[in-house]
Amino acid sequence: MTRLFNDPAAFADEALEGFAAAHRGWVRPVTGGVVRAVGTPSGQVAVVVGGGSGHYPAFSGLVGRGLAHGAAVGNVFASPSARQIRSVARSAHGGAGVLLMYGNYAGDVLHFGQAAERLAGDGIEARTFAVTDDISSAAPHESAKRRGIAGDLPVFKAAAAAAEEGLPLAEVLRVAEHANARTRSFGIAFSGCTLPGADHPLFTVPEARMAVGLGIHGEPGIGEEPLPTADEAARLMVGALLKELPEDVAAPAGQRAAVILNGLGSVKYEELFVVYRKVAELLADAGVDIVDPEVGELVTSFDMAGVSLTLTWLDDRLEQLWRAPADTPAYRKGAPAAQEPATEPAPVAEDTDDTRVPAATEQSRAAAATVLAALNALTDTVDTHADELGRIDAVAGDGDHGIGMRRGTTAALRAAVRAHDLGAGAGTVLVHAGDAWADRAGGTSGALWGTILRSLGTRLGDQDAPDAEAVARGVSDASDAVRRLGGAEVGDKTMVDVLVPFADALTEAAAAGDPLTEAWQRAAVTAEKAAAATAGLLPRKGRARPHAEKSLGTPDAGAHSLALITRAVHGVLPDHPLDQH
Repeated sequence: MTRLFNDPAAFADEALEGFAAAHRGWVRPVTGGVVRAVGTPSGQVAVVVGGGSGHYPAFSGLVGRGLAHGAAVGNVFASPSARQIRSVARSAHGGAGVLLMYGNYAGDVLHFGQAAERLAGDGIEARTFAVTDDISSAAPHESAKRRGIAGDLPVFKAAAAAAEEGLPLAEVLRVAEHANARTRSFGIAFSGCTLPGADHPLFTVPEARMAVGLGIHGEPGIGEEPLPTADEAARLMVGALLKELPEDVAAPAGQRAAVILNGLGSVKYEELFVVYRKVAELLADAGVDIVDPEVGELVTSFDMAGVSLTLTWLDDRLEQLWRAPADTPAYRKGAPAAQEPATEPAPVAEDTDDTRVPAATEQSRAAAATVLAALNALTDTVDTHADELGRIDAVAGDGDHGIGMRRGTTAALRAAVRAHDLGAGAGTVLVHAGDAWADRAGGTSGALWGTILRSLGTRLGDQDAPDAEAVARGVSDASDAVRRLGGAEVGDKTMVDVLVPFADALTEAAAAGDPLTEAWQRAAVTAEKAAAATAGLLPRKGRARPHAEKSLGTPDAGAHSLALITRAVHGVLPDHPLDQH
């Protein structure tokens, strides 16, 4: 378990601060992460990687010559927000565009995609690429749905080495695609990891058993088997990877491969070496020529006791990129040129100003007090139910939904209080709260809840006193935006299964002339029924998808939290009416 921390909510920020202080020769801190201390050479594509905290040396430890130009780092097991990614990318930009790289998780896809759009608005050409190396997370014919685990490293490195050669952005992206297509990983675990402040692991493995095909966020494995010897573990992982070769690799014999045996946090180096001796033997027996193997902790999961094996099947070009020198805090290869003295580039201007809010009418400022009361109520509700939400999420996911919701609601409330104290109207209070939620929570739920509050705030504005119909239109806008952004529809076992019927019921009640309090009550009942009904669905989106059967009989955590929030908000409406019906 994680023993050394202060406030668990501040753990990721404090860890990043300490990392930057310890490696000032390589990196300098910027809002949202770190960039190379010496900056990106003019005219070179900047490769910016990122993901949640808890995986060191991924992602901040991979910033330096020959590897990443910057890393955006989110909260524990949560993707960085679009604002954080954009900040890091702008700081790393060397004038030739930015390639944003990350593991294929829904939150990362959402936030990095939003960041690319915002960078385009800044006049910076940006592309995104998700690594999909984990063979246990989807079948070969659905490889685009696979998650990224330790295969992040060889794919990141190939793209970054291509960028160091001065290739244009389109070519760097093509290199990433080629490296990813030839990279496969498979992992096992013997115990789950425990997050800072938690008193139990995200998942457990029965005594004398191991989880097979786990994810790096504590997602349960796709199966269990008896605890193996080191040689048996090697045979399992090598056998799984040799069964699935890239399309352009006919047979392992005569092939070259980069090999990574990765410890996930608690498996010690000596244990890894015992396993690797058998891995090397088995690959040699199969006729594989191993090139520059790596054995150690490269993509971890806090204190998870587990190990993964990654093979990148090399051709002449990929071997050149794999062997290219690199010099980062956590990964070094070859003999790069001497490190240049650290410089202090001009800081990138932030695009927000928390000391100013748009002018608002007295009616809208009065409604803002209701918004603040609603945010207080939902924050209290999430805090009360955070452990329950985590347990529901852990059935088929990674168990961090309650933690992420708590981070998001706390940040949203804090931002709303600031905006309200500055005289903001209802719309601006909601927009500030939504942006803070997305920024601090990260992950899929952070992006989606940020979108919900921003959509509602945009619809309400700062001029009119909101009535039931205006609120219903705002909720419908939010429903449309969430489906567009996340790609989920009713039946996928996500929060959409509650948001859509809630919006529809609210719209119907408002159109019938019900005042907001009564309309919201009817819609909240609909939301609660819809959330309970998700127990009978199989997930088709997100981290729970690979473990769909495990979730049958359990409601979706995101759907359940949304239903709880609709009920909590209804509780403040009689005392703080938004309209005068």
